[in-house]
This record gives sequence, C-alpha cells and structure tokens, in this order.
Amino acid sequence: LSTMRTHGVQSLLMGGQACVLYGAAEFSRDTDLALLASADNFVRLSSALDELGARVIAVPPFKLEYIKRGHAIHFAYGDRETGRMRIDVMAQMRNVAPFPELWERRTTLTLPETGEVEVMSLPDLVTAKKTQRDKDWPMIRRLVEVNYFAFRSEATDPRLDFWLGELRTPSLLIEAATIFGERARALTQSRPLLRDALDSNTDAVSAGLSTEENTERQADREYWAPLRAELEAFRHGHPG
Repeated sequence: LSTMRTHGVQSLLMGGQACVLYGAAEFSRDTDLALLASADNFVRLSSALDELGARVIAVPPFKLEYIKRGHAIHFAYGDRETGRMRIDVMAQMRNVAPFPELWERRTTLTLPETGEVEVMSLPDLVTAKKTQRDKDWPMIRRLVEVNYFAFRSEATDPRLDFWLGELRTPSLLIEAATIFGERARALTQSRPLLRDALDSNTDAVSAGLSTEENTERQADREYWAPLRAELEAFRHGHPG
C-alpha cells in the first residue's frame, strides 16, 4: 500500500483487508484494489508492481483494455521467507459506481508504519461484496452490524439509509425499522421487505432477505458469464 502511494497510484483498498479495517474480522493474504482505469494511472501501477517484483499469475494479461472490460488482474510477489502475497486489481464491478464517484466517497485511514491508506467507503464495499460467493454474505452482515452497533446512537440520514437498506439479520432490521420508523417507511419502495420489518414479521423478513441474496447471486452469475467465457478463451490460447 505504501508503494502504491509512493508511485501515485490512484486506487482504493477493498476486499478482505478493507473489511478488517472496518471492524469485521477476516483473514486475507490478498490486497484487493479498485483502480482508476486511465493510461497514466496504469503506468504508475506498472511502476509500483515492478518495484514490488510482482508478476501476473493468471489470465488475462496485464493490459489496460482488460481492466476496462471488467476483468480482475492477479499478481503475486514475495518469497518463502517473507510470505507469498497477492494483489488483485479491478476497475469495474457489478452495480458499483465508477471510480471517480468511489474516490469522492472514500475513507482515508492512517496505519502504523504504512501511513495514509485510501479505502473504499463502507456502503460501496458492501455493494462490491454482493457476489455469488458464499463467504461474502456473512461478511456483509458483519460489516453492517459493526457499523450499526457503533453508531446507532449517532444516527444520521446517510447512516439510516445504509442500515435500513443493508442490515441482514431479521431481528436487527426489525429493531432499526421500529426505532427509525419514519425513515423506514420512506424507504419501503426501494426495499419492500421494510414493510414486513415495520410489522415485526420475522418470518417474512427472513424470507425477504433470502430472496434478496438469491437475486444478487444470480445477477452476479449472469454478469460474470461472458467475462468467464473470455478467460476460458485466454486459457486455451484463443483470446477474443
């Protein structure tokens, strides 16, 4: 991260390490970065990777065009003594805002021995985590709950919109809808299951949460289908 900063790479930390910084425990040896997909920034990224001795470990190749099309590019660096680390970079994700918007909403944290780190905002990180992977959904729940428990006595409209839009534990969603009823009623159009939360209907809320998750998982599978087809073409030596 400090190497990226030294080279002026415009990027945001996301993934498991960002989750840790937001208070949701997760073990990760990967550094996942959202990247500004510009020619100049790509050159800066290349210089930073060269300094780290990082190399591409999977398809697609390290080219700007593939980043712009939504692919992740995977790198590895380190040795047996320091430990093998991975860096994954992406510029485009399903339902996630363009990078300039992510940058405006970013969180800046200061870490010992590393200095300032630019991190994807918590709401954007939660959106990015809505994938088909099993491990992401418990993490979404923990991320939102940590924030809710930390700040529910200091509720603001943006925080209320985040909690009421993203809480995934039935009892907590019902609690939040009960405490912040006016705001919950205003958001029922964007999240219909808030009506069940306002009625304290636990079974209906649980069913609604399951439907939400299944819908997002399917949308993610459909989003990645053509990209996975391109990756298979690369693996077989027939890139599109």
